Amino acid sequence: MKTRLLMLTALFNALFGTAAIAGEGEKVSYDAPAVSGINQDGATVNFADVYKKGPTVVFFYPKADTPGCTKQACSLRDAFADFSKQGVQVLGVSFDQAEAQKKFKDKFTLPYDLIADPEGKIAAAFKVEKMVKGLLNLAKRSCFLIKDGKVIWQDYAASTDKQAEDIKRVLAEAK
Repeated sequence: MKTRLLMLTALFNALFGTAAIAGEGEKVSYDAPAVSGINQDGATVNFADVYKKGPTVVFFYPKADTPGCTKQACSLRDAFADFSKQGVQVLGVSFDQAEAQKKFKDKFTLPYDLIADPEGKIAAAFKVEKMVKGLLNLAKRSCFLIKDGKVIWQDYAASTDKQAEDIKRVLAEAK
């Protein structure tokens, strides 16, 4: 019976992958995607230019101004002063249009750019899963830390209200 259970568990993990723990992420090292997108004000943001300014957090969220996405964005907003002291840049990305990003940014006084990715090109470059909910395409909540042009940490099961804590932990470990 125990052998059968182990075999079934192995088969399940092989077919569906293991469940990721929110906020845990994994240390990695690969070139950060050199993509660009339109921010909430309609300006083009070249990610490679942002990476050059210092460590960069790129987080993906399903939909602007929804409960989980608001918690994630506000977690990073509340830690933004601490991040700025360390030279950390923050970019938020979702499939929303620039107008929705602008409303979200203004409503919650988010101090960083929100990038509109309605076609999912930026998400695809970061290998962020696309979810379909009804008629909506949504980016799966994910987070990346980029340092010196390399992704050094990725979390495809990013947390919501503890996103900033996760980033602070990873930054401390990266020193």
